[in-house]
Amino acid sequence: MEGGRIAIHGADFPIDRARLPEVRVGDLPARVVFASSTRIDAVVPEGAGRIGAVSVRVEGASSEAAFFEAAAPLATGLHQVDNPVIDHDGNLYLTFSGARGQHVPVSVFRVRPDGVRQTFATGIVNPTSMALGPDGQLYVSSRFEGAVYRIGADGAPKAFATELGIACGLAFGEDGELFVGDRSGTVFKVGRTGRTETFATLPPSVAAFHLAFAPDGALYVTGPTLSTYDAIYRITPDGAVGTVASAFGRPQGIAFDRTGALLVVDALAGWSGLYRMPAGGGERELIVAAPALIGVALDQRGALVVCSSDSVFRFGYQAS
Repeated sequence: MEGGRIAIHGADFPIDRARLPEVRVGDLPARVVFASSTRIDAVVPEGAGRIGAVSVRVEGASSEAAFFEAAAPLATGLHQVDNPVIDHDGNLYLTFSGARGQHVPVSVFRVRPDGVRQTFATGIVNPTSMALGPDGQLYVSSRFEGAVYRIGADGAPKAFATELGIACGLAFGEDGELFVGDRSGTVFKVGRTGRTETFATLPPSVAAFHLAFAPDGALYVTGPTLSTYDAIYRITPDGAVGTVASAFGRPQGIAFDRTGALLVVDALAGWSGLYRMPAGGGERELIVAAPALIGVALDQRGALVVCSSDSVFRFGYQAS
């Protein structure tokens, strides 16, 4: 994405001259932030985002141009604090969360597959996280009210569960029960009737909890703190808490792709972006370089949607 950092690998880059070699992304000059004879790091310039492949060229290099995908914004003017949601028809749901206690004109937007953005729901204060229920309806948490709302097809919200602390992350298990992350450290389990019980306890988060279920039925949770590195938690179906990684700085939204690989947004400065952790283990891989990402979602075809706090982007990612 624009502002993301890319690495260009090669040999004999001319770095012993009065100035560093120029890097161009498409037709635009890119700011070089690191250079050696075998690698140059540059920042994707504003205006580079477009549909299709974008070329990368290094001044003085004899090889052909390399290519990568630089996404343009799909929608802007948002306030997203967790993952977006994509329904079975390809509609994309996004929030405008606002400052604490702020009543905003639109709580949830819907972006149709043709790119048209519509008002979907209003009247929810500080909409935070979203999840599609087994009934096909959208569920939205309010961190201000400590509640979860169920939104009907007409966009009308109805309270589904209350007294959930600073309610943020949402995820549905295979049995249809809803799991809700309270920012102060509790993960609640909410039955189909709205009955609530404590499922697990984690350290508090300074921002929000982000939840996703793995193919094996375990619940994965991120909760960024003020630490340089934060853990990704794994909670078994019986509520036992463990960790699967601790090398992420301020991990945010998470999701699983069709291969079972875990996708994690890392919001720390530097090599911030979206990482992929293979299901069978192995090194994490940076798949989207971008500053200040918040959330991630995949559609039915495996295409990838990521969002910052105010914009959302689409990539043609398809894991196989």
